[in-house]
Parts: sequence; C-alpha cells; structure tokens
Amino acid sequence: MPSPYSFSTDTATIDRPLVHRWLSEESYWARGRSRETQDAAIDASRNYSVRDADGRQVAYARVVTDGFTFAWLCDVFVDETARGEGIGRLIVEGVIDDLQHSSTVKRIVLAASTASGLYEKFGFAESSGPSRYLIRPMDR
Repeated sequence: MPSPYSFSTDTATIDRPLVHRWLSEESYWARGRSRETQDAAIDASRNYSVRDADGRQVAYARVVTDGFTFAWLCDVFVDETARGEGIGRLIVEGVIDDLQHSSTVKRIVLAASTASGLYEKFGFAESSGPSRYLIRPMDR
C-alpha cells in the first residue's frame, strides 16, 4: 500500500504561517521566534516538507549548508496530530537522500535533546568534542 504522505524539496510549497506557528509556539528551541526571522531563515536555507494525502503540510525541516562541505539539519518538526506515523523518519530520510544526491556535503550535523533514537537510525552519533551535537558522515 502506498504511503499517504509525500516528501518535497520545493520551498515554494512551504506553509510559512504554519511553520512559524509550530516553531515559535510549540518547539522548545525556537519559542518566540519572530515571523520575520523565520521567513529569513527559510529564504536562506534548503527546505523540506511532508504533506498528507489531502495536501496538508504535516512536517518541516530545513538545512543550513554551504552545499559543499557541511550541512546543519535544524527545525525538524512533525505536527502533533501526525506523530507516530513514520513522518519523522520520512523527512529525515528525504533530507539525507537529497543532500547525498545533490551536493558534495561530507557530514550533516544536528543538535537535539529529543528524538535522538530517530536520528541514530540514520547514522547520527554524539560527537567526540565538547558539544552535544550529533554528526552523520556522508557516504562518499
């Protein structure tokens, strides 16, 4: 049975007011972020979304990258009503696949205090440095 969810790399399809609400009101890392700041972050990043069968956006992620050596996966968010359906896995897998095939990025970094089990499934592990960043080397 095909998945009722679809992954997209098209920034034009991002529901900006929804993403802003999610991040500024429901996330622990971007609470209070202004709409102006969120829009600027979207404009300066690679953006990803997941939509349900009705076209409603149910997840968002963005990547800050130079496109050659380094990528920072951030603002990963799945709508509360869609959690537990594999959408987090779908969006992280889509981001990795996109970066694997469209850039020469050597590693993806993220910082997370929750969902580390999800990220570990994709090869992310704690760094050996003084920070709590998780790093996933890219297959090259």
